[in-house]
Amino acid sequence: MAQKINPLGFRLGTTQSHHSIWFAQPKDYSDGLQEDQKIRDCIKNYIQKNMKISSGSGVEGIARIEIRKRIDLIQVKIYMGFPKLLIEDGTRRIEELQRIVQKEINSVNRKINITITKITKPYGDPNILAEFIAGQLNNRVSFRKAIQKAIELAEQADTKGIRVQIAGRLNGGEIARVLWIKEGRVPLQTIRAKIDFCVYPVRTIHGLLGIKIWIFRED
Repeated sequence: MAQKINPLGFRLGTTQSHHSIWFAQPKDYSDGLQEDQKIRDCIKNYIQKNMKISSGSGVEGIARIEIRKRIDLIQVKIYMGFPKLLIEDGTRRIEELQRIVQKEINSVNRKINITITKITKPYGDPNILAEFIAGQLNNRVSFRKAIQKAIELAEQADTKGIRVQIAGRLNGGEIARVLWIKEGRVPLQTIRAKIDFCVYPVRTIHGLLGIKIWIFRED
């Protein structure tokens, strides 16, 4: 079971909750789903293109984006490891981002409200760790060194266990392969275990690599 289902979907209703919370009629569901994807893509593109990465590691620091929809309001909460990328100029960048998202979804009757929440231990989040590994791979760092450094950063964030897997043409090899390294406990079969998981594709000069990270926080 643990090898055949997404760890987040497996734990919905117990230790995990949905990142999008709204209700729609069946005929409008697909439109709402595409709207969520537009909002997330717009936010990520804005941060990647317009922000100066001040964390020193090439990591934008977006852990997740939660969306709550009402009849006249769309609330967007961005969880970031390095929020100063957006708030270094006060609220000007957030207001600009709200206008861009409002224009992207072309919604006149609903207002966009974007808030930023800081993660106290950013390298305890799998998405931020995956961004870090992707940056190291693009800088021609050996994938083994990149994984080991990511595991060290995760251990400093007081995680109980971590598993990192990379698949593709590692170090430019002619044959694609899969390599994974695990430290600590990662009990994927236990529903009560709080597991964070992400899948992150990264394009390198040797082709597309896939990064998967499992982080065990607590029971």
